[in-house]
Amino acid sequence: MNFLKNNSKGLILCFIIALLSTYLGKLFPIIGGAVIAILFGMVLDQVLKNKEPFEGGIKFTAKKILQYAVILLGFGMDLGVVAKTGRQSLPIIISTIVTSLIVAFIFYKSTNISKNISTLIGVGSSICGGSAVAATAPVIDANDEEVAQAISVIFFFNVLAALIFPTLGNLIGFSNTSGEAFGIFAGTAVNDTSSVTACASTWDSVHGLGSQTLDKAVTVKLTRTLAIIPITLFLAAIRAKGQNNSSGEKVSLKSTFPTFILFFLLASLITTIGVKSGLDLGFFAPFKNLSKFFIVMAMAAIGLNTDIVKLVRKGGKPIFMGFCCWISISSVSLLIQHFLHLW
Repeated sequence: MNFLKNNSKGLILCFIIALLSTYLGKLFPIIGGAVIAILFGMVLDQVLKNKEPFEGGIKFTAKKILQYAVILLGFGMDLGVVAKTGRQSLPIIISTIVTSLIVAFIFYKSTNISKNISTLIGVGSSICGGSAVAATAPVIDANDEEVAQAISVIFFFNVLAALIFPTLGNLIGFSNTSGEAFGIFAGTAVNDTSSVTACASTWDSVHGLGSQTLDKAVTVKLTRTLAIIPITLFLAAIRAKGQNNSSGEKVSLKSTFPTFILFFLLASLITTIGVKSGLDLGFFAPFKNLSKFFIVMAMAAIGLNTDIVKLVRKGGKPIFMGFCCWISISSVSLLIQHFLHLW
């Protein structure tokens, strides 16, 4: 009962936005329901005078519903394909992570941006956005203001990626009969899982590819998300060498590991076993459809948590740093993908 009391209003709001956005996304497939939901959420964030009654449900949707969506995507995915995608994208993933961390380090050394904000933006941009920031913050003892600023910067470029990258993909000549090339690009060049799924869903919608791009992008992104573990443990070793953070809490592997990946792999394993046992792949279609709707709901919540006005007022340097990380990651992803003849 407490869950419904605290979260029902926000969940209903995100659900209504998702219903409307899904409908409009079918009318305007060039934009897609996921992007429309982000835009709706951003507008409502500026309009709602009292967002407090909705905050619990919005936060739950942005975090948990998105994770449930990713888990449901596992149904209908063969583990052999997952392994192949991981191997195929690994050189790009490593290169983009290293690039972002180098750019963040250069900014830290050459400007007066704090070490914590530089670290959070660099890690968040290179791995998985808000999740990486949330995992890294206690390790480096970042305060709430630093965390909020880093997440705001990353979400800003997430929204831009969701709006711009599908058009960019068409301009530079990605195949529109297969979701492989754009899926790898979205999975390696976009910061947060939310915008990865938004980009991929839009590409699928525009070119009528079902969930080809989405499957590819999410698998690549989940492979990239695993980097949270070595990065956070490395930062913990550098900062403290076994010491506690200021709150007295030990850094634990359990707290940094994105456990929803295990459920995604479990769903893929169930699918693999089912298909090999003679079960038709279409049996899992309802799970995939529900996953897509959950993604649109999560996009609405992300939009509702993105305050563009406040972000701009905070100052230009962190935004410019995020921009440089974003451009560098995107460029390296495209260059290496082209070098490997993936497009």
